[in-house]
Amino acid sequence: MQNQTLDCIDRIVNLQDFPITQAGSRAWRLAVERIREQLSDQGCSVLRGFIHLSALRRLEAESVAVAPKAYFNIETVNAYNIALDSKLEDEHPAKLTFERGNAFVARDQIPTDSLVHQLYTSPVFQQFVAACFEVDVVHELADPLAGLCINVLQAGREHPWHFDTNEYTVSLLTKSPSAGGQFEFCPNIRTPEQENLNNVKAVLGNRADDRIQRLSLRCGDLQLFRGRHSLHRVNHVTGQDERHSAIFAYTGKPGVIGSVERTRQLFGRVLPEHYAAQTRAVRSDALLD
Repeated sequence: MQNQTLDCIDRIVNLQDFPITQAGSRAWRLAVERIREQLSDQGCSVLRGFIHLSALRRLEAESVAVAPKAYFNIETVNAYNIALDSKLEDEHPAKLTFERGNAFVARDQIPTDSLVHQLYTSPVFQQFVAACFEVDVVHELADPLAGLCINVLQAGREHPWHFDTNEYTVSLLTKSPSAGGQFEFCPNIRTPEQENLNNVKAVLGNRADDRIQRLSLRCGDLQLFRGRHSLHRVNHVTGQDERHSAIFAYTGKPGVIGSVERTRQLFGRVLPEHYAAQTRAVRSDALLD
């Protein structure tokens, strides 16, 4: 099994620049240390050209093939993806709403032999991700829909400001848009102990806020991101080509499953696992979703 995993990684990853199969080697340690520094400073690290050049065409083709399965529904949401009628103070930033027009292909709609699925479930890749986030191990999100998904943004649509449910977000751009579709984020705007509501509200009300940082990604770029604590969005896609990205959701604790409300918003359906998790929710903190 280990040899099969290494063979899989060898076909997918640009190992010359990112030697993730050489755990503990000097090159592996240097790569991990560089990513750790970036995550510490900015809450984000981009590994440009992470996917092997020979795999890029297949990566995009697989993404395009499943994109029509995405659940698409223009919906009014807030940055916390909680119910709009939640009982909160009028000044709470969750009272500010946005139109979400992005769509998601759920994990159960992504073939297990696809490149993104092989990468997401690879022990070698997970070991590398855990080291970058400075933890012993990361666990695949137990959510049967949200653990691995593909985000689809059509022309004129955006993925509005939000926080992630999972602590460790890893994403891979699988199809570049013609224009637009920049990733915008506010590093570490909240902490596990503090929501910092005033700062969040200030950013939501001002697109020119100097806390906002912007990234333009290319197909094959891997992004490691602390999305639980950093407010982020993808701005409007323009032109003819859609923007696709695979979202690899990992957590520090096993058994994490998304809420019923958030799951219904993102995928248009809820499974028995989501209802069951409501009574025994595994959470890493007490922050809003």
